[in-house]
Parts: sequence; C-alpha cells; structure tokens
Amino acid sequence: MRWPSISVVTCSYNQARFLDAAMRSVLEQRYPRLEYIVIDGASTDGSVDVIRRYANELAYWASEPDGGQTDALIKGFARATGDIQCWMNSDDLLEPGSLHEVARFFETHPQARVVYGDATWIDANGRPLKRKREHGFSRFVWMYDHNYIPQPSTFWRRDLYEEVGGLDPRFDYSMDADLWIRFAQVTAMYHTNRVWSRERIYPEQKNQRWRTRCDAEDLLIRRRYLGDERPWSRRAKALVAKGMRVTWKMALGSYRPPREG
Repeated sequence: MRWPSISVVTCSYNQARFLDAAMRSVLEQRYPRLEYIVIDGASTDGSVDVIRRYANELAYWASEPDGGQTDALIKGFARATGDIQCWMNSDDLLEPGSLHEVARFFETHPQARVVYGDATWIDANGRPLKRKREHGFSRFVWMYDHNYIPQPSTFWRRDLYEEVGGLDPRFDYSMDADLWIRFAQVTAMYHTNRVWSRERIYPEQKNQRWRTRCDAEDLLIRRRYLGDERPWSRRAKALVAKGMRVTWKMALGSYRPPREG
C-alpha cells in the first residue's frame, strides 16, 4: 500500500499539563508519512520546553502571539502539505494506530473526501467517561439537534479544505461545526465506527467555560442555512431530530459504557 501523507495540526496555549501526552499520541503512531505541525500561542507555562523536546520530529513549530485558536489553526494549515489533514487539540489524544486506519480508509474509499470516526470522552486525568459511538451523517439531525461530529476523529482530503476556503476566522468556538457543514455542502460525509481519538472533557475546557458563546455561534451557523424559521417550527423539528438521533444511537448500541483498560 502507498501510504498517503497526513498532516496533523495541534494548536496550544498554556496547556503544558496535557501537551506532552497529546504530542506523544501523534508521534508514537510511527506513521511513515506524518507531517506534524504545532502552533503555540506564546505560552508561559513550560509548553515551549515540551515542544522543543520533540522538535526534531516536527515538520514545523512556532510559539508566538496569535489571535486565538482559529487563527493558530489557520496558520498551521497554511503550512500543511499532506494529502489528508486533521487537527488535534493539545488536551486531546489520538488512539494508537488511528493514522494507519485513516490512511487505509481513504485508500479503500477513493471517492471519500472526509470521514469521521468515534471517540472516547475522558476526564482531566485521562479516565474514560463514555464512548461516543456515532451514526452516519444526517443534515436534518445535525441542523436541528447538535453538531455530533467528533472533531479530533475527523479527517479530510486537503483539496476539500481548500475548495471550501478553510476555517473561518470569524468563529472562535464553533469553527469545527462551520467547517463540517461547508464540507457537507459539497461532498458526502462518511462515518466509520472505529474509535480514533480521546476527547478530554473537564470544567476548564474552552467550550465548557464559554458555553453561551459557543451556542451563539452554533445558532449563527444554522441561521445561515435555515433562515429565521419560526420558533414553533424549529422546536418541533428539534424534537423530531432528537428522537431520530436517540433511536439511531440505541440501535447501534451507542449508550453502552466503555470497557476499562
């Protein structure tokens, strides 16, 4: 098999307590054509020392002031040359072997331009909370329930990212949701039930601390496509979408607790 090149971008700001594990989860994959890019926002907590520890294994890294997470990611992807791309936040982890599995998926599904897998939610100490078993993409469910696509388990072809114009700097919390729905406007969203990442859920997490702002950005994205739909209609469709999602996930056994170990 000819391994496609894969670019992984990690952005970080004062996340030294998680950064080492995050970087090792990428580098220890030993993927043969990995391009790993780390963009740090001028951290002052020892993050730069962590990055320097692995500098000779990185395609590029920088530590400098930036305009926030989305700005840092845009900088990273501007340097990315891989056939396949993804980003992994500095508090998340890739599952062992995930990059090889992603490569095989794209090689055996040449028509696919984007795919998302499943994820495991973990706490600040790395303990599993639950497995996020997902279902196939439904635009209706996505629009009227919530963005259920696990960001660190999502991979795409570089030409797709370029076609839709990349990440939108206007979004600081829901930049992934905005990118996914623009992907879905031009191509099929594939799903596989393989667990490709571990997402850390903890009170200090950005989207937990600023939930109201995140929700406001989500609403802005949906209004772009749905317009100013009447509240009663939106609520009714939201109930239908929620029912569809719960039924779908129950049929897939998505609510079983994760196995330890």
